[in-house]
Amino acid sequence: MSDDVKDAGLVAMISSILGGNKRAADSVAPPPLVEVPPPTAPTNGFEPVEPSAPDTPPAKPENKPESESENAPDAVPAAAKSAELPAKIATTPDGKQLLPAEAIADLVLGELRKMEDFPATGASVTVYGYRHWNAMITFAPFSTTFRNATRFRQAMPDIVFKLRRFVELEI
Repeated sequence: MSDDVKDAGLVAMISSILGGNKRAADSVAPPPLVEVPPPTAPTNGFEPVEPSAPDTPPAKPENKPESESENAPDAVPAAAKSAELPAKIATTPDGKQLLPAEAIADLVLGELRKMEDFPATGASVTVYGYRHWNAMITFAPFSTTFRNATRFRQAMPDIVFKLRRFVELEI
């Protein structure tokens, strides 16, 4: 690594700590962060959530009698209709969703996968803590480069901070 690159990194680190201005010629912009929409979560039966699309019954063919349209292969079975009830999600008094650690880890991993050059396999996210939960990422050997792994680890605090606004760890 050249001395100019090291100097630029040190200047950026020192200026971010002290809050000073960076030199315009040496500044390197970090990759843009992906905006985190409110997460979707698995249901656990506490609070009803509005379905995303209204359920409409399938249209009956006009030229077939009532008995034939019920036995048609494209007709929806009664068991499938009962499975489409509105989902229920547990929430805290301040409106955050209560999710288990595995579900939060999947949300964090999903946000990381939106980043450029994120490995398809070999990455694992662990969620830990209680009130102020946190996340840790680990990589399997040879799944990514050291530079990319460092970039993903640096993006983790921002992703966790944004998700904490919407999600609370369920104990």
